[in-house]
Amino acid sequence: MTDKVTKTEAEWLEQLGELAFRVTRQAATERPHSHPGFPQGPGSFTCACCGAALFTKGEKFESGCGWPSFTAPAQGAAIGEHTDTSHGMVRTEVTCDSCAAHLGHVFNDGPRDRGGLRYCINGVALVFTPYE
Repeated sequence: MTDKVTKTEAEWLEQLGELAFRVTRQAATERPHSHPGFPQGPGSFTCACCGAALFTKGEKFESGCGWPSFTAPAQGAAIGEHTDTSHGMVRTEVTCDSCAAHLGHVFNDGPRDRGGLRYCINGVALVFTPYE
């Protein structure tokens, strides 16, 4: 069971800054190709809000969409999926189960040889930690 993390909006804003707050707490989206990227090498990606494990570098791939893309969450990851009908579309929203942060969306246009899914995640919602 994952411990739930709750904070006030003011606490989230102070911790995250304006852009990460709007993305993770208000379900906004960062502009494509606006995130500077992540270091090379093996490692893991955690939630920028609460530090929960989400993805590994081994599942990351270059999709060309402008946001970090993954074929699957890490084993035991704190990932939730919910129907999102905003913007006149029906999509599957991806959230952090630990703190309810909006992370991005999952689509079925990923690499077929790796399961066919593309977890399209906002870079500001992630923290990369290299393995030592």
